[in-house]
Amino acid sequence: MADSLRYKVAIVGAAETTELGIAPNMSTTQLHVDAIVNAIKDCGIDKNQIDGIATTMNPSILAHYLGIVPRWLDNTSVGGTSFLIQVRHAAAAIAMGLCDTALVAMGQSGRSRVGEVTARIGATSAAGGPQTDISYPGQFESIYGTAGPSTLFGMGVLRYMQETGTTHEQLASVAVAQRKWSNQVPRAMMRDLITVDDVFNSRMVCYPFHLFECCLVTDGGGAIILTSAERANDFPKKPVYVLGTGESTESPIVSQMYDMTSSAAFKVSSRQAFQEAGISHGDVDHLMIYDAFAHLPIYGLEDLGFVGRGEAGAFIQEGNTSPGGSLPMNTNGGGLSYTHTGMYGMFAMQEAIRQVRGEAAHQVPGVKVSFCQGVGGMFMAAGSLVFTNEPPH
Repeated sequence: MADSLRYKVAIVGAAETTELGIAPNMSTTQLHVDAIVNAIKDCGIDKNQIDGIATTMNPSILAHYLGIVPRWLDNTSVGGTSFLIQVRHAAAAIAMGLCDTALVAMGQSGRSRVGEVTARIGATSAAGGPQTDISYPGQFESIYGTAGPSTLFGMGVLRYMQETGTTHEQLASVAVAQRKWSNQVPRAMMRDLITVDDVFNSRMVCYPFHLFECCLVTDGGGAIILTSAERANDFPKKPVYVLGTGESTESPIVSQMYDMTSSAAFKVSSRQAFQEAGISHGDVDHLMIYDAFAHLPIYGLEDLGFVGRGEAGAFIQEGNTSPGGSLPMNTNGGGLSYTHTGMYGMFAMQEAIRQVRGEAAHQVPGVKVSFCQGVGGMFMAAGSLVFTNEPPH
């Protein structure tokens, strides 16, 4: 494919904020900058080498703070998957010569709310992103009593469970499986092992979601630095190559999805990524699926094609995504147990990169290919990335 990004670009720097979880003394901008400084240290470049910036905040603020004048900007903002899509755009920009070294950065004071701009309705959703036009959900959903992500997501998962026979125990098993990973991740906010009964005994937030089936609310951020594959070996860390990419969007309001039991955007973006990467599902050693709520990995496993319709709940319950399973998934504990600032996509990528580098806290042996799937809003948008440590042949 002439327009393929396969092996055109590599990630040479990646890091999260020094503090993660509760950071009451850092504003949103400070969290961005802290993550950027750590990513710059990770790859050993001079900040003046950065000539491209992608972020959901005003990129001019970051450029000014860093003291650089970039020649490429991206401000794509479609919720928590924005940063996956920005990595795709950055890879395309580098491949086209629009910039040489691109920075993708995020920071969010989701818990402490320091420097956060609160929207008129809802602030930020569990899958990330402000409601910039309140008239749209206001006309079609809010009037029926929906009150945030738990109610908006809840409608679809109940329909899914009804149609597929997926049980409450299987839904709870998502949280149980991910604690088996976060249990050995020192930076994870929630590390205690839990059972299905523990999930059921946590308070009900909005049926069918118990507290342990809902994402955390935290502070933190992350940054990724990319450059051309030709320069990839000039840096201290082993490069992580971008093998495949994809993006899509479906509907800004969940009630207008084509099918509330399946994400059309997931299917489109992941298909693009698989095709560009030139791999099959069996080539994937490690999987990250954005998990603002427990049903998102279930939807993801099916819409990405790893299992058939209605099979994901049992697949997780049987231990296939847990440590030692056939498809290790959400190995940092995910948004349910690791961290969730409001926009989680950056943290999913960071864990995928760590696994491919072989430096994750709860490392999966022999990871060569990691697939990372993000969601924005209530299935509003999707981004897909495939990472590998195998050099081009």
